[in-house]
Amino acid sequence: MRISVFGLGYVGCVSAACLASMGHEVIGVDVNQVKVDLVNDGKAPVVEERIGELTAEVVRAGTLRATVDVREAIMGSEVSLVCVGTPSEPNGSLCTTYLERVTEEIGAALAERAGQGGRHTLVFRSTMLPGTCLDLLVPILEKHIGGTAGVDVGVAVNPEFLREGTSVLDFFDPPKTVIGELDPASGDVVAALYEELPGEVFRVPIPTAEAIKYADNAFHGLKIGFANELGAVCQALGVDSHQVMDVFLADRKLNISPAYLRPGFAFGGSCLPKDLRSLVHAARRADVSVPILAHVLPSNADHLQRAVELVERTGKRRVGLFGLSFKPGTDDLRESPLVELAERLFGKGYDLRIYDANVSLSRLLGANREYIETRLPHLGHLLADSVDEVLEHAEVCLVGTRDQAVLSALPHGGSPVIVDLIRLPDAEARRAEPGYMGLAW
Repeated sequence: MRISVFGLGYVGCVSAACLASMGHEVIGVDVNQVKVDLVNDGKAPVVEERIGELTAEVVRAGTLRATVDVREAIMGSEVSLVCVGTPSEPNGSLCTTYLERVTEEIGAALAERAGQGGRHTLVFRSTMLPGTCLDLLVPILEKHIGGTAGVDVGVAVNPEFLREGTSVLDFFDPPKTVIGELDPASGDVVAALYEELPGEVFRVPIPTAEAIKYADNAFHGLKIGFANELGAVCQALGVDSHQVMDVFLADRKLNISPAYLRPGFAFGGSCLPKDLRSLVHAARRADVSVPILAHVLPSNADHLQRAVELVERTGKRRVGLFGLSFKPGTDDLRESPLVELAERLFGKGYDLRIYDANVSLSRLLGANREYIETRLPHLGHLLADSVDEVLEHAEVCLVGTRDQAVLSALPHGGSPVIVDLIRLPDAEARRAEPGYMGLAW
């Protein structure tokens, strides 16, 4: 293909050189004449393993050149990759100035190009928050071309997953390829760019593609911070942190795995809360600051509060709760987030009924019974004997269990309001219905 790449920083320079080495005809575009001259001289404007040799090779072969002229680049290409920077503003917000400017310039050039045949596809590789493309950039583009995105011009978001230092290697061996497509034809163009590369390809809505990049980077930062905090605590306690992490990383069933990485309800139980408290307390006694670990339980409490707020938003008072135990298939109520949720709703004066097939007050023993008598002494008056009893009572139903008897009985159509704490199997269909509120969307 004939490709123009806007922005010759790390992402743009690597993308341009690598695509050119795959046989595409590439024009690099940058406002900085020095960068443009370096590329045209066969020199990379960034320092990166293999990029210098690759740039020299593709410039010599005639598959890569550079210009400061946006119009020239658009007239000479059928696909444009936007790789301009999106730095932070002083208040931490995303700066979209460069994105807006390049979209305006590309739009103006595309307006001149109209009628020359063939639909141009604009692909954003810059990191941007969900909604930036559709709500900010597409309107700018449509204003300048006097047409409709997805009809007159293709639009896609294609986030990059390149690590500085190994960008060229990562380009040719990506962990995944993500294509946020405005329409299938736009996605087809982007998929064709990378069809020779390995790895799974995900074609998703544009806002999903925008969010994936943030999910990746936030988790990477979280992992580094977690490892460093745990290392500091281990050092203070006289423990070899690398031995600890070697064993931790060897667990591919729970630790380095998809386990616990699906949005849902708050965590609880007899282990996680108390062990986090103990670890944070030990760190404080050792004068070790652990802001990530110290904020895990407050974050969990905030997530539980979101469920309370969803109920409050309905303005209704008769509430049903499906599920009470900490984990499905058990009657363990110790530090169950559903018990905490029931306690908060009851304390706010809601008329509450609860159904959990595994929980019977007469069967609760020992610490389990003591815990519930302390936290929810009125449980006996709140427990219902059947799913139907709760449904007949409730104007709002909170679903915190995957009990098939509950799932099959849940009505559609908005009455009662369904507050989904677990992401129901038919959540996608229910999202279009009135009266469905999902905590785990």
